[in-house]
Amino acid sequence: MDLIWDGVREAVQLLIGGDAAVYDAAMRSLWISSLAVLLATVTALPCGILLGRRRFRGRRAIVLLCRVGMSFPTVFVGLVCFALFSRRGPIGDLQLLYTPWVIVCGEFLLAFPIIASLSQGAIRSLDPRVGETAWTLGAGLGRRLMTYVSEARVGIMLAILTAFARCITELGIAMMVGGNLSGRTRTLATATALETGQGNFGRGVAMSLILLVVAAIVTLMIITLSREDEDTEW
Repeated sequence: MDLIWDGVREAVQLLIGGDAAVYDAAMRSLWISSLAVLLATVTALPCGILLGRRRFRGRRAIVLLCRVGMSFPTVFVGLVCFALFSRRGPIGDLQLLYTPWVIVCGEFLLAFPIIASLSQGAIRSLDPRVGETAWTLGAGLGRRLMTYVSEARVGIMLAILTAFARCITELGIAMMVGGNLSGRTRTLATATALETGQGNFGRGVAMSLILLVVAAIVTLMIITLSREDEDTEW
């Protein structure tokens, strides 16, 4: 118990004192995960809308693949990215391995199926008359897409928040393709593992506390949105 309390006490001191290593890893984690989720939202949301409103050959296979992708182990995604971006990989000439950008790519692959699958479910649950009404009023494709997004905004926001929570807490991708390089690719998750392994328990706890705060904020936002959705239904 003394180890835990001493670690928590040291962690609080590091956070209050603005420890450079802790906040550097925190800021890097935030911008990498935010960018990955943003890119995934831009690409996966239209895919989710298409899967939710259209019937075509191969649709069920794509939906199944997205749902399976929601539970992909992060080390598997990291392995795929390593195979793609290593020197002998098909896109190794880009020389992105062990840079923040390859972590963004990995987290994009992690977030895409989550947003596509959950947004597909949100769009599919809409009243079919939503699209029919928009089409009757002469709305073009872009306008109809915005109508779907507006009507399913709560479900879509839940999808985005879920993807962000998954990305910012992942360890496998950042460790395998980022290399946990100080000042370059070290994130909160990889730094926590490193510091704890080196016996710097207090610094590991400090980084874990930041992750817990972020997770708590995301969870509260999800709960709030879920309640608003229930109130709207009533």
